[in-house]
Amino acid sequence: MRTALRSGRRRGLRTTRDLELLGGPTAERAVPAMPVRASLRQRLTRGVVALLAAITVLVLPATAQQTTTFGPKTPILQTPKPLDQTKPMLLNADELVYDSARSRVTARGNVEIYYNNYAVFADEVVYDQRSGRLEARGNVRIKTPNEEVISADKYEFSDDFRDGFIEGLRIVTREDARISAQKATRVDGQTTVFENGFFTPCKPCKNDPTKPPLWQIKANKITHAAAESTIYYEGASFELFGTTIAYLPYFWSPDSAAKRKSGFLSPEVTRSTDLGFTSRLPYYFALAPNYDFTFDPIVTTKQGIVWSGEWRHRTTIGPANGEYNVKFWGIDQQASNLPDTIANRFDLEGWRGSIETHGRFKLSSWWSFGWDVTAESDDTFRRFYKIDGALRTDRVSDVYLVGLSERNYLGIYGYHCGGLLPSDTSNATSVVHPLIDYNWLAGTPVLGGELKFNANVVSLSRDDGADMNRVITEGRWRRQVIDRIGQVWTPFASVRGDLYQVSDTTVTNPGLEDKNTIWRGMATAGLQYQYPFVAHTAAGAFVLEPIAQLIFRPDTVEQKGIPNEDAKSLVFNDAILFGIDKFSGFDRIETGSRFNAGLQTTFQSNAGGYARLLLGQSYQLSSNTPFAVGTGLDDKRSDYVAGLYLEPNRFFRIIGQARLDQESLETNRIDAASLVTWGPVATTLSYAYQRDLLTVDAVGNHIVTSPHEIMAGGQIKLADYWYLIGGIRYDIANERRLQDAIGLKYLDDCFMLTGIYTETLYEDPTIAKDRSFMVRFELKHLGGFGQKSTNSALTPTAMNLPIPDLNTTTK
Repeated sequence: MRTALRSGRRRGLRTTRDLELLGGPTAERAVPAMPVRASLRQRLTRGVVALLAAITVLVLPATAQQTTTFGPKTPILQTPKPLDQTKPMLLNADELVYDSARSRVTARGNVEIYYNNYAVFADEVVYDQRSGRLEARGNVRIKTPNEEVISADKYEFSDDFRDGFIEGLRIVTREDARISAQKATRVDGQTTVFENGFFTPCKPCKNDPTKPPLWQIKANKITHAAAESTIYYEGASFELFGTTIAYLPYFWSPDSAAKRKSGFLSPEVTRSTDLGFTSRLPYYFALAPNYDFTFDPIVTTKQGIVWSGEWRHRTTIGPANGEYNVKFWGIDQQASNLPDTIANRFDLEGWRGSIETHGRFKLSSWWSFGWDVTAESDDTFRRFYKIDGALRTDRVSDVYLVGLSERNYLGIYGYHCGGLLPSDTSNATSVVHPLIDYNWLAGTPVLGGELKFNANVVSLSRDDGADMNRVITEGRWRRQVIDRIGQVWTPFASVRGDLYQVSDTTVTNPGLEDKNTIWRGMATAGLQYQYPFVAHTAAGAFVLEPIAQLIFRPDTVEQKGIPNEDAKSLVFNDAILFGIDKFSGFDRIETGSRFNAGLQTTFQSNAGGYARLLLGQSYQLSSNTPFAVGTGLDDKRSDYVAGLYLEPNRFFRIIGQARLDQESLETNRIDAASLVTWGPVATTLSYAYQRDLLTVDAVGNHIVTSPHEIMAGGQIKLADYWYLIGGIRYDIANERRLQDAIGLKYLDDCFMLTGIYTETLYEDPTIAKDRSFMVRFELKHLGGFGQKSTNSALTPTAMNLPIPDLNTTTK
């Protein structure tokens, strides 16, 4: 018996009759045919999803979300989402035929199937219930919810989808990447074989779509072994503009399901004056799900082999869970191979090396433990072998235990600090064992305000220099009151007590008294006043706010016998104008009553623009000031400070901070930075100047300088895909270039090529002048490779030259 159910063409029409034929909500009206029709619906649905899953598992790249030149690294095809089995499947076809004798259901003529935001189109869809085969023939197209389009001449799978094949496979992804294969076969549900396949993420040429893409990968045979999470390639070639430039008869790579897989990583080739040609080809060992090892020897033509590797381990030890890594470098140094400019090179004969380790473990929801430790055989090893940048001036290792709750904080730290400059002596090496910080915030208001308690404990020692132990405790209270007319009154108070035990202070601080035990205390009270005036205009909101702050405290406190370990850096600007204590650390305390005043104006545009300007000055009310000459706070009237923060739109940003002499209004310090992007141009500019700064030169002499520098970088779009990039750092005071870079970049939808020439012209005993040229290219979805000819490891990134990117600054 042969039964035919026919209907006219109904594109886009969803009727009760459609649902009946598929066992939908009204299927009870067709009871005899319901099992078959429901089975057809299920088979077609599972077939669509199985096809998508089979293809995505092959072409998905690494699952880690990384940022690349082309944006975030995401799968070429998106993983299909789980189906909602409660939703009906809708079918349109010119003819639906049920052959009961052969147990076959056929949808014929302009077949359209819609289910869970999938759409399947074909000339004919056949389900054979006896053989369990599902077949779609003629102009098969599948559109996924992620906007991928999968086309084939023929699509056939078993009902359990363990076996099947696709003829004439063609895939176009949402980003216009293209994948095709003459034939795809799936066996035993584990192995998929693609014959004569190719892949390219490059879009077709608009003027001539028949032209070969910029680049593509072809292979005679691609085998995906799902059980091994591995893809095998046979007869693979890489083509550029249709010409084969590389051929590999056989290789393999992990698939997207493999989070980690042993194998070689990207190679690196460089050239330097000290090391000669250098090559690296790391090999990654995926030893277990929670630990691995990377063997990464550095082969140099002038110095030999630097043995290098990294161990990584994620583990649980008792209540602690976390991860750590250990990196190592080592070489059997031949002193005669070292440059003659190294004065003590024969002292470096034999094994040299370094070990670096990082770790972080979570002990509970509040507590964590970790470390960051670096050890080396000598101060120059890591910089000579380009492990660290040449500008590295110190080495700090630490270990810590931190507890953090909603209102409390406890941090216990240990530090080892050492200097790397030629002028550094043995007293530059110190050990902190430990440093303890504790902060407590009351859970309920006290006298209507906020009560805090802080404590700091430090034990510091040196082999040759001052040793110090200290305990500091401090209580702070603050309350904000807003009156009826909008005035803001903020009274505050604090009490602090310090206990120091010091020894050998005269070794590094001859002017200090070498006392054993010192204690001091400070009590502070004050009031801050603000009165914001707000005006709303058609363009936005304008706020004018005078600010005044009055602080009362004793005129003097013990400072002379205490070494200054943590309060040496003081930059007086608008950011600390209203700071109660303007010193940057605990070892120095601001004394004497002070009055701080400023005027702040803010504009918030309705279009999203923003501008803020703060002008102010500080006044010492007592007779003496604790600040050193040149800080801007060494007189009863401080220098004037100003801060400008401007962002009228997303194309322009500027930050400027200035300090002007309180008598002559001469500029004592300026720090400014800007970013401008407009049309084909993107530029950054930073400017820094300070008058009469006391510093230490490379050999340890104290000198007074007025550093005056400018850094600029830019990128100009010359034509479609072509960019000119460059940057410069210039010493205005000495009229000389310090660094510069210029380069050319090509960037399209699938390929990036950059060539940059850089110069580093510092004059320092530890840094050699350098000229280098670096070429780098990157293929979308495949990664990049760089080669550099240089006298050092410096690159524009390492030099911090401000070269903006037109592809990111305007987003």
